[in-house]
Amino acid sequence: MHPNHHPSRTLTTTCTALALSALLYGCGGGGGGGSSSTPITPPVDNGSSLAVPDLGSVAVGTTTSTLPADWMHGAVMEIYVRGYKDSDGDGKGDLKGVISKLDYLQDLGVRGIWLMPVTDSADKDHGYAVKNYRAIETDYGSMADFDLLLTEAHKRGIGVIMDYVINHSAIEHPLFKNSASSATNPQRDYYVWQTSKPTGWKIYGADPWYAGGGGYYFAGFWSGMPDFNLRNSKVDDFHQDNIRFWLNKGVDGMRFDAVGNLVENGASAWEVQPENKTVMNRVQQLFKGYSQRYMVCEVPAASQAYATSDTCGSAFAFDLMNSIVGASKGQASSIQSLNQYFVTAPSTMAPIISNHDRFAGERLWNQLQGNTAQYKLAAASYLLLPGTPFIYYGEEIGISNANNLSGDHSIRTPMSWTADKTGFTSGTAFRALASNIATQNVASQVGVADSLHSFYKALLKVRNDLPSI
Repeated sequence: MHPNHHPSRTLTTTCTALALSALLYGCGGGGGGGSSSTPITPPVDNGSSLAVPDLGSVAVGTTTSTLPADWMHGAVMEIYVRGYKDSDGDGKGDLKGVISKLDYLQDLGVRGIWLMPVTDSADKDHGYAVKNYRAIETDYGSMADFDLLLTEAHKRGIGVIMDYVINHSAIEHPLFKNSASSATNPQRDYYVWQTSKPTGWKIYGADPWYAGGGGYYFAGFWSGMPDFNLRNSKVDDFHQDNIRFWLNKGVDGMRFDAVGNLVENGASAWEVQPENKTVMNRVQQLFKGYSQRYMVCEVPAASQAYATSDTCGSAFAFDLMNSIVGASKGQASSIQSLNQYFVTAPSTMAPIISNHDRFAGERLWNQLQGNTAQYKLAAASYLLLPGTPFIYYGEEIGISNANNLSGDHSIRTPMSWTADKTGFTSGTAFRALASNIATQNVASQVGVADSLHSFYKALLKVRNDLPSI
């Protein structure tokens, strides 16, 4: 990580990344959330009050990091646990599966892993509909499995970053059930309610106000994921306690979901509102009470504005992705944009080239139509940039979409460990495999000099060996 911004150095680094891959492999220029439509039963106004297992004060812990001070300078692998490695034959990836692949990740050269949500969820898919912020999703294993993952990752010098959903919970969360039970329930104001339905609202093509609980609740992404009322200091305390719960365990960082959507000020002012920065500043202050911890935010509409030290510290560089892909194809305007990006952007940005959401693009293999020369140039162009680059699992082998699936599911497939499903599971995989698994898989690339895997490994070695990057 670079606490200070050095435009000349970052510009040089960008050019070096482009030149390195172009010289070695050629660019081949010119060649080839969580939402759901599942119906939700409206919450009932029944006057009940349930116990809330993840509500309660958590003091600042004394856990110290055993990782190198600069661990977050290295690359991080984003892992969709359900799709990474199945250890028990039920067709779904799990924490023990991730543990079994830590040696692979260490050998590749990553310094961190970002686990998409692993807490108890209602959706049984992406994990962003959280039911209990202090429990592990049963599909993925137990808290003991998570603790073992932390221990084994740290032995290998790998940091563990959790996905934290601060904007909303599942409709099944006890807090929301209590909130919906009565207009006078003490937890009513933990979520956003109106007695009559507001008009004129449209978010991502849908009306975000839903009937239930004797009124209308706000859910910006899906009726099954109601938004917290982050103007309520008790909600802020709830999240602060749950964040401390995981940091006290030794979690090394957190990726904060949907930070651009935390607070709304009206039908035409619902994204990147000033209050969002206030919320994240409080989280940043919490993190400063722990050593060597890292936080990064998802704010596609204002990435650079949230990468400052008084808010998130780091944010995904969504505004750079198209330039990287275009530059790898030899597009002059994209090359210029890429070269100039860090002249103004904070040097703590988190460069990415793909992730788990289709809005950010297809798998890189599909974006470049399998052109491996362009693929390698794109990889070098972002893995040697300042900040903390994030690799989406399978990108290091050229995994593709699943062509028979649509939307987010098409890019959240089982990992291609071998030429068929057996590398992922001994059972029936929970979802269709990547369409190019027969040719683009780990088994066929490890140790092969000109493979994508070997290229990624070489890039990460350069990054890890040169702190000046």
